[in-house]
Amino acid sequence: MAFLISNRNFMNNKWTSLTAQIMTSCRLLSIYSFIFMPLQRAQNAAARLALGLDHRSSITTALRDLHWLLVKHRITFKVATLMHRALHRRCPTYLADLVAFSSTDSHRQLHSTMTRAAAIQRTRTQFCGPDVWNSLPPYVRTIDSNSSFHRALKTHLFQLAFNN
Repeated sequence: MAFLISNRNFMNNKWTSLTAQIMTSCRLLSIYSFIFMPLQRAQNAAARLALGLDHRSSITTALRDLHWLLVKHRITFKVATLMHRALHRRCPTYLADLVAFSSTDSHRQLHSTMTRAAAIQRTRTQFCGPDVWNSLPPYVRTIDSNSSFHRALKTHLFQLAFNN
């Protein structure tokens, strides 16, 4: 089990950050499915090994039991966390300066809450962060605490991945 945890940490630290860096230069997350698939296969193999399953067993159930997000949702988690840090100025200034946050979302005028929509500050920079951030529900975007934000974000992405 320690082997799996160290390999999962390696995947988390190396591959996910590499893929997140690649994705920050692109607007559409679906373009990079060719990068997700090998990583997803590696995660699936690790889940099967951790639970002692054969190759015919349902991987969806295994990932759900382990509380592991799919790779594409894990990368979305990383990008949304970066955006949350930018909102609260807890990241390098060059990243925080790329994004401007507004108090309301121009697509959905909600008078009862501030939704904190994000937009690109500079038009020559392509960055998927605002798209990821604006796709989150308002109740997730308005959380200030890091730990509460991570919990709500993972719950939201887990529900998207496994339709709970």
